[in-house]
Amino acid sequence: MSVVVLDASAALAWCFDEERTPQTEALLRRVEAGGALVPSHWPVEVANALLVAERRQRLKAPAVDGLLELIASLPISLDGRAATNLSGSLLTLARERSLTVYDAAYVELAQRTDLPLATLDRAMARAARDIGVPLALEP
Repeated sequence: MSVVVLDASAALAWCFDEERTPQTEALLRRVEAGGALVPSHWPVEVANALLVAERRQRLKAPAVDGLLELIASLPISLDGRAATNLSGSLLTLARERSLTVYDAAYVELAQRTDLPLATLDRAMARAARDIGVPLALEP
C-alpha cells in the first residue's frame, strides 16, 4: 500500500544537505512507513540526477552508490501504466499544463490512484492543484 506518489525532486532532497528540510525528512519517514508509488522512469531519473551531481563534484562516487542503495531499500513500487498511455491522458495533460511528459506522468499517476503528490517542482505542484490532486509536500 503506497501513501504518496513520489517525484524524483522530493526524493533527491534527501540526498543533499542543503536541500533537506523538516518537511522532506517527514516525507522520508512517511515513505519508509507506508511506501510510495512512482512512474516506471523514476529510478533512471533519480540515478541520472545523482550521477550529474557526482560529475559536478557535489557528491563523491561512494556517496552516490550508497544513496542509490538506500533509495532501493525503500518500499517504492513502480507503475508502468503511464508508459502505455502516451497517446491518451498523459500527453493531453502535458500539453494542457505545459509539463514535460516525464512530469505529467507523476501528476497523472497521482490523479489516477487518488494519492497525494510529493514534489518540489513548482510547475508540477501547480498542475496537480489545478486538477484537484492533493500535495504531500509543498515546494
